[in-house]
Amino acid sequence: MSKRKNRFKYWIGQIHLWLGLTSGLFVCFLGITGCVLAFEREIENVSQPYRFTETQHKPLLEPSRLKEIADKAIPGKHAHSVSYQPGKSSQVVYFAFEPEYYWIVFLNPYTGEVLKVKNMDDDFFRVMIMGHYYLWLPANIGQPVLASATLMFFFLLISGLILWWPKNKAASKKRFTIKWNAKWRRVNYDLHNVLGFYMTWILIFIAFSGLVMGFQWFAKSAYWVSSGGKKLNLFEETYSDSTLVNAAAGRKPAIDILWARTRDTLQNFSGSLEVHVPDGPKSAIEVALNPDTDVFWKTNYYYYDQYTLKEMEVAHVFGKYANATVADKLMRMNYDIHIGAIAGIPGKIMAFLASLIAASLPITGFIIWRGRKKKNRTKETTS
Repeated sequence: MSKRKNRFKYWIGQIHLWLGLTSGLFVCFLGITGCVLAFEREIENVSQPYRFTETQHKPLLEPSRLKEIADKAIPGKHAHSVSYQPGKSSQVVYFAFEPEYYWIVFLNPYTGEVLKVKNMDDDFFRVMIMGHYYLWLPANIGQPVLASATLMFFFLLISGLILWWPKNKAASKKRFTIKWNAKWRRVNYDLHNVLGFYMTWILIFIAFSGLVMGFQWFAKSAYWVSSGGKKLNLFEETYSDSTLVNAAAGRKPAIDILWARTRDTLQNFSGSLEVHVPDGPKSAIEVALNPDTDVFWKTNYYYYDQYTLKEMEVAHVFGKYANATVADKLMRMNYDIHIGAIAGIPGKIMAFLASLIAASLPITGFIIWRGRKKKNRTKETTS
């Protein structure tokens, strides 16, 4: 029986070794960029004062007016959305894939003063995100590479846990603490083993949520399991009835009407209200209400026909929060789980530390492997 266990652990060790050598550099890169991105929002709030506008007892400018002002700062581009939040500057976002661009115009929502015109391609955190997602390569190349490395890392965590598991109670005492007064190779071994064990329980969630974002088949499988066999419908476009274009003739812009209608239903609302500008004559208008801007998963998404202004029900995950199933909520939570925001600042601290340890594991693991290889060569030479 002990021989079988030893054989099993041997092969697990081989899998752990070669997966580690294959994905090590990528895992280290993902860990470092993950650390950088852990407190993105908090750092931006401290370093970018134009994000804030003091709440005033004045009427807010309507979305179409803010869009009109922002359009002059970003000529020739189509506005994607206009957002409001008490104590924050309004943001008019310009985003498209073809031609690709991403700009944000920050405005005082009471006066329309342009506070900042920002090309997000030059934004530090945006650059880090592009590296973390795509390795700064074309998306169809970089994304599969990093997703595959994440899949390997997921198996490394499981295999590492199997290898860590002590044979008996006596051996278990050495698995929970780092022997700092030992030789550096032993300290390195303990750093890999002990810190790896403690952070595995956090890193598994980070890796799993990364795989949901990285592979469609993984996201569909996770949803299928959590929903009891239902098919994932992550998002699908909702269309307005363009044959009713005359219904909108002579009235105020639809985004202004829906914005005002939504605000009338809110009392003491401290979250964000975002109105999406239709991309074309067939597009619906999306209105997003997020009651807790520290996370994204609680957001309510409403869709309206841009001509009749009638609300349209949707069957995908990103609809009304009240209509979301348990599986839908888990899918909505995925990004917030990935960055630790699901547990607030303590969660982000844990995500930061876990990413830091993740970045170190390939390094400490490589040192262990090199040390054993040299040791084996020395034995062969002396024998």
